[in-house]
Amino acid sequence: MLHIYNTLSNQKALFTPIEPGKVSMYVCGMTVYDYCHVGHARVLVVFDVIARYLRESGYELTYVRNITDIDDKIIARANENSESIEALTARFIDAMREDAAALGVLPPDQEPCATTSMAQIIQMIETLVEKGYAYLGKSGDVYYDVSRFEGYGQLSGKRIEDLRAGERVDVVGAKDDPLDFVLWKSAKPDEPSWVSPWGQGRPGWHIECSAMATDCLGDHFDIHGGGLDLQFPHHENEIAQSEAATGCKFVNYWIHNGFVQINEEKMSKSLGNFFTLREVLKTYAPEVIRYFILASHYRSPLNYADQNLDGAKLALERFYTALRGVEAAAVNDGGEYQSRFRAAMDDDFNTPEALAVLFEIATALNRAKASNMPEVAAQLAGNLRYLGGVIGLLQGDAEAFLKGDAGEDGLSDAQIETLIQQRIDAKQAKAWAEADRIRDELQAQGVIVEDGAGGSRWRRG
Repeated sequence: MLHIYNTLSNQKALFTPIEPGKVSMYVCGMTVYDYCHVGHARVLVVFDVIARYLRESGYELTYVRNITDIDDKIIARANENSESIEALTARFIDAMREDAAALGVLPPDQEPCATTSMAQIIQMIETLVEKGYAYLGKSGDVYYDVSRFEGYGQLSGKRIEDLRAGERVDVVGAKDDPLDFVLWKSAKPDEPSWVSPWGQGRPGWHIECSAMATDCLGDHFDIHGGGLDLQFPHHENEIAQSEAATGCKFVNYWIHNGFVQINEEKMSKSLGNFFTLREVLKTYAPEVIRYFILASHYRSPLNYADQNLDGAKLALERFYTALRGVEAAAVNDGGEYQSRFRAAMDDDFNTPEALAVLFEIATALNRAKASNMPEVAAQLAGNLRYLGGVIGLLQGDAEAFLKGDAGEDGLSDAQIETLIQQRIDAKQAKAWAEADRIRDELQAQGVIVEDGAGGSRWRRG
């Protein structure tokens, strides 16, 4: 029985979909003006795992992840680069998809863009104006009237009175209340714009997601997700817009993943303390980054540090060392390991506990190999591969993972094999000093040689 921590209620609750056997999920995706950083990678991986597990649990899932391809940052970056907005966003959409695929993130079922959803955006704003929830400001922009929505603050736990007390007075008087937020921005010179009942302009960020989500999934759907930084004001504003426009509840379960931190600060482009995923991939294999993300519960802060990524690499080496040389058998449903793995995942997608079950399987697999129990080993390897696959891990070739990438300055596989053969020849000739010298040379190059009954194997450490 799957239980999800619902940010709307601030507690775990039994997951009950609107329509039995089916799940609808919308996740706020990237604003495409730069490469994805590790914080974005966490969103991609976390909701990929949630999507995988919902499907593994037998649900028919419709997963929508949007793309924001028009906003102030995109316009500013295109101007800086002296390129068109279309060229900029196309380039970074391609890059985002490449990065997601590298991490083993499966594509969403639908991936709407703001610029191709303009009709739906304008229609929703028109509805809000007609119902009295929005108004045309003195500047020519259209604003949402927060005071008209009684439930404002329900997701974030914030009170309108407290928020208003903390806001500066709108000195230009463009809107009626400092808390009101823009739905439609009137056109500025040399900026892209679309025809609307309020003149040429473009949408505000918040209305884009409301329009895309309801267009793809309907007025009322099961799950809405994103990073914790979006809880307020973005998701709060989505609720206000959507429920005012449709007259019904917007979302049943809100899921927010925690921040990625560096030195206790949130990783973000605005703070300038971020690493792009592409930078990290130069040093660490994609599966290492995925494991690093899943080793912490999705709601917890994730501390980015080389030692944590090194720890993720060592953990995967342990798994793949256990799988090395074993042909995984097909597995049947059930069994203690599978039951405990599912119990962990049913407890709000608790991947650290699920990984602990995988470690137990790896330990048992190593014992079976050492005891020369090939059938038991094959079953355990099958379970390890199967359950790892549920969260997008351990599907690679063990030898390939352990031997890794030589990098620019490392020894090639052929060079390593030659040295290992030379070491074998030296040992056979009882030239122990030479054998030790070759072993030390390999170790200095980051190559670990493991001697066993079946001969010598190696891996990059």
